[in-house]
Amino acid sequence: MAKRIEKDKTESADRQLRILQAARAEFAEKGFDGARVDSIAERAQANKQLIYYYFTNKDELFTRVLEDAYRDIRQHEAALSLDDIPAHEAILQLVDFTWNYYLKNPEFIRLLNSENQLKARHLKTSADTIAINQSWIGISQRLLERGYKEGTVRPNIDVMQLNINISALGFFYLINQSTLSILYQQDLGEQTALDERLRVMKECISAWIKPS
Repeated sequence: MAKRIEKDKTESADRQLRILQAARAEFAEKGFDGARVDSIAERAQANKQLIYYYFTNKDELFTRVLEDAYRDIRQHEAALSLDDIPAHEAILQLVDFTWNYYLKNPEFIRLLNSENQLKARHLKTSADTIAINQSWIGISQRLLERGYKEGTVRPNIDVMQLNINISALGFFYLINQSTLSILYQQDLGEQTALDERLRVMKECISAWIKPS
């Protein structure tokens, strides 16, 4: 009996994971308004009724996708080895990590862009989003404090401004890559352009945090 219960739990978890992966792809590709539960069911190879069994409605499903998206980036970020290097170098490693995470997970910035268009409607109802992102704030705050003690980071840098700067320098480039490529008449998705963008991002953050 116990084995049967455990098997049922495993199968249920697998079905939910499959649905969430399909939903992430659908929402990232079409946005919240354009996504269809029928399409998610087809991608997940599950029936529509099963989706509504696990998730009350489309809004709840999107909220869960967003929470899992934040959880993934924060888990990878928390796994970085930053304690054994000078704080200013560790901050630049956060820049490197964030940029490369965006490149490897383009769905992440598309999901956030969609949620911003909805005025963060789903995140406002989430009980977990703030807790999930506490590690992001904590890591950055500790690096700022350590950098000040080491003399490599200027005092009084707001952790929120640091995190926004790191995110925005990459996010804006990637979410507007197609239009910027037209305006500047070059493919900003080419590897040389991406490498140059990362160099400039690190240069900007390095100059900003440097003591006077």
